[in-house]
Amino acid sequence: MKSQVAIAAAIALTGGIAESAYAQSSVTLYGNIDVSVGYQSNQTSVGSTSNGHSVVKQNSGIWSGSRFGFKGNEDLGGGNSAQFVLEEGFNGDTGSQSVSGLMFNRQAFVGIANRDLGTVTLGRQYTAYFSILAPYSPINWLTGFYGAHPGDIDSLDTNYRVNNSVVYMSPTLGGVTFSGSYGMGETPGSAGNGSTWSFAARYANGPVGVGAGFMRVNNSTVGGGAWGANSALSNNGSQPAVSAINAGYQLAAAQQRFAVLGSYTFSPAWDVSVSYSNVQYIPGLNSKFASEAIFNTGGAVLHYKATPTLDLAAGYSYTRATKANGIADAATYHQFNLSQYYSFSKRTGLYLLEAYQKAKGKTISPTGSIIDATASIGDGQNGAPSATGSQLTVAVGMIHRF
Repeated sequence: MKSQVAIAAAIALTGGIAESAYAQSSVTLYGNIDVSVGYQSNQTSVGSTSNGHSVVKQNSGIWSGSRFGFKGNEDLGGGNSAQFVLEEGFNGDTGSQSVSGLMFNRQAFVGIANRDLGTVTLGRQYTAYFSILAPYSPINWLTGFYGAHPGDIDSLDTNYRVNNSVVYMSPTLGGVTFSGSYGMGETPGSAGNGSTWSFAARYANGPVGVGAGFMRVNNSTVGGGAWGANSALSNNGSQPAVSAINAGYQLAAAQQRFAVLGSYTFSPAWDVSVSYSNVQYIPGLNSKFASEAIFNTGGAVLHYKATPTLDLAAGYSYTRATKANGIADAATYHQFNLSQYYSFSKRTGLYLLEAYQKAKGKTISPTGSIIDATASIGDGQNGAPSATGSQLTVAVGMIHRF
């Protein structure tokens, strides 16, 4: 009888240990909904050359893309853990998917982490280039919708995610973190066709932070089309988003991006971030341009925490294309941004955004002809650029996180 009691006690004890081990795993539901009303001057329809008209419309995800997601973590012992993320973007103004046909269009990956060796993840996810540089990107206080560099030509916003990718992220050692990623093209007989790879590193110590990264997208041809024709672009894995800034180069055999970003915190109230990027479009047999096209962008953002609940920011960026493909008067883009954000709580906020862009010079159209450069603020207007060289946008909105 005593032996039976002892056995029962042992079973109960081991059962308790097992339950305790399983309790180390967790799954979290998270997300936010962001809806605003905005004004845009000079909007024209995609690919149209007609005169533009001003418009007032409701937008979703200006401050932060509306989404919901699940993330999980399981402690495997010995400093190891398993993790996953499934994240779906949606349009808060209509309830529709932000990318049609993709159930988890923002992220879908699984991986394993070791506290000393780093993390490896597989699936649909951000590049190492973006993940490392994101803390210093202009999108943090100006938003990507209005504040990304024109057309998000340098992929410093969250729009570009890579299918079939493997990402390694190191632990932070002495303030240094580095990462590498490779997105498989999965082309029989040619492993490089359609692939995307990148690497980046950053250093953060006290008030100073700096990062540098490189990204290459191979054989990113998608059949052409007008600006904003995103059917097979960033969200479906082929190449970063197309806009009026780079539509003539979307049939490039390859794209390369190099960027250096940094920030400095002067005090709890003031900080500044600066950025430089170099973007190259390399021609191939199907390209509508003959020689390499290069865009250089420099920018700065000044952020001021006026009160515990009010954040203010101002930014400027300048993008210039190099002379190439018969263009002597290369395109230039000046962009000015202001933002005001009021926190009702940690979860809920009200924001007001203003942006203006001035474009000058010439660029290449999707058919290869030389045309006047037109304005396209941030990346929110990639499918609705200005009909002229100037564009003004203003928006007021509300975001709630859960």
